[in-house]
Amino acid sequence: MDRTVLLSKARRLVVNIGSAVVAPAENGLQTTRIERLAREVSDCCREGYEVILVSSGAIAAGVRKLGLAGKPATIPLKQAAAAIGQSSLLWAYERSFAKHGRKVAQVLLTREDLANRHRFLNARNTLLTLLEYGVVPIINENDTVAVEEIRFGDNDTLAALVTNLVGADLLILLSDVEGLYTADPRKDSRGTLLPLVERVTAEVEAIAGESGGPEGTGGMASKVQAAKRAAASGVATAILNGKRAGLLKAFLRGEAVGTLFLPRESRLTSRKHWIAYTLAPKGRLVLDKGAKAAILKGGKSLLPSGILRIEGRFAVGDAVLCVDEAGEAFAKGLINYPSAEVGQICGAKSSEIPRILGYSAGDEVIHRDNLVLL
Repeated sequence: MDRTVLLSKARRLVVNIGSAVVAPAENGLQTTRIERLAREVSDCCREGYEVILVSSGAIAAGVRKLGLAGKPATIPLKQAAAAIGQSSLLWAYERSFAKHGRKVAQVLLTREDLANRHRFLNARNTLLTLLEYGVVPIINENDTVAVEEIRFGDNDTLAALVTNLVGADLLILLSDVEGLYTADPRKDSRGTLLPLVERVTAEVEAIAGESGGPEGTGGMASKVQAAKRAAASGVATAILNGKRAGLLKAFLRGEAVGTLFLPRESRLTSRKHWIAYTLAPKGRLVLDKGAKAAILKGGKSLLPSGILRIEGRFAVGDAVLCVDEAGEAFAKGLINYPSAEVGQICGAKSSEIPRILGYSAGDEVIHRDNLVLL
């Protein structure tokens, strides 16, 4: 896929700004850098791009204002730091964009907001309306209320999910490194920059490692996973050094800066992407070889006859993983029956469901329309 052609088609951008860029642990909130980024994004808007920002930095900014020695050790302290830091972060953006005649809007999300389909669609409508009025949405995780089970984990993940939420054409991750290297350049001088990644393979994931800085939760591994999620919905991803002026516009002009991850040619629909990447699985179905082959090769729905056993507790409409007898997950879908009832009909023919349960919600335990291959 030609880089110039790919970039020429991109009009709606999701730009994720990491904590290391706008609020490094050692220095706190970097208002001068935020002003420069606001100028560059405003220039993009004048050139016809629609830009949604996902910005980290609230907790790191709050830590500095509270006078803490390091990252908060408890959830309440982390939430307090987020509360005090978010207002400073947003005010810095609002003041900086106002110099260029741009309005901004704060949008705080948890995974629960996007996992609920009605709230997902409401969030989409809000963001698209803001773009229609020329406002730059600035999104962050709602760290003041988020606990482990409803967290995105990091803003790279959040940005990838927002990319699907708004139907963006391009995801740009601004970090404190030039892009993806063959080895971490901070630890190995022999590492070289990879300008292009055609597909996120196991080898690419291994290269990304587990690196991350003290001010953020993500590292290169989370950025590569974000690129993989975006690629599944047919969207390219770029990793750029957000500390260097001018790289955003240089990249959009087609210059070979940073690392570009190409999208998949066969893309998931927005709804199937939502099932695959936004919903947390509530349980697992262990399937026999025949059921696995029917799903992977035959494009079939999941029938009860192919289920060996269930793991976990789930309700109708919850997301569950389909795993083989070795425990490897190969599909994910929305279940038509609660776990207690699936346990009763495991291995049975669909025609036997009414006799076993006293009713039928359909022949399929998971319909093909609600099933995504992983």
